[in-house]
Amino acid sequence: MGPRSHRRFFAEGATAEEIAQQHPTLALADIYAVLSYYLRRREEADAYLQERNERRSQVRRENESRFDPKGVRERLMGRRAKG
Repeated sequence: MGPRSHRRFFAEGATAEEIAQQHPTLALADIYAVLSYYLRRREEADAYLQERNERRSQVRRENESRFDPKGVRERLMGRRAKG
């Protein structure tokens, strides 16, 4: 779980304790640290996350233009049956 998820849960009203209950592998102190960082640098963090989101979308579009996603499952299943 990354900072984007912490921020989303927090924005939806979840407390640090609730996030920790839903994700027991996360230390409560770490969740508080991420939320504290976000609250102190909200504009910077939002801009960074928006930039990553845009880049992720761009990479997806590039990949889909190079590799047709239609029929991927069928091609993979066909390889599996042959192999």
